[in-house]
Amino acid sequence: MSKFEIQINGTLQKIEADPDMPLLWVLRDIIGLKGTKYGCGIGMCGACTVHWEGKAVRSCQIPIAAVKDKKITTIEGLTKGDLHPLQKSWITLQIPQCGYCQSGQLMSAAALLAANPHPDSNDIDVAMSGNLCRCGTYDRIKKGIVMASETINGKQHDY
Repeated sequence: MSKFEIQINGTLQKIEADPDMPLLWVLRDIIGLKGTKYGCGIGMCGACTVHWEGKAVRSCQIPIAAVKDKKITTIEGLTKGDLHPLQKSWITLQIPQCGYCQSGQLMSAAALLAANPHPDSNDIDVAMSGNLCRCGTYDRIKKGIVMASETINGKQHDY
């Protein structure tokens, strides 16, 4: 076991873990943040998506020893205070069905909008291609991203 200091959602966390333990398990089992989900364990489904310095990454594939001084944001830290425009559009459009993949979907979409506040259809498809939804809510997810983009860019919606 090794000691680590990692910054999660703007808070310095001091933990003890095996250096090879995936960030996903540190988040869920040691820190207690359960919003990031385990899906496949091989980085293919996107359920475990978090932000690493603002970029969407699969937390099941990152050993805790690699995190070091990087800033990690989980679904619990996506906003401080009010809901993110994506979360508002998700609610308005009733995007989730089972909801299991949605934290990963939201984190990938948020990274997209942070990097590109005006994504076109292809940009959305590329950014979201690594996130699987067993309920098939892809069309609503895409509409939610467009709605959030419009909100971020000044178009008001009735939430």
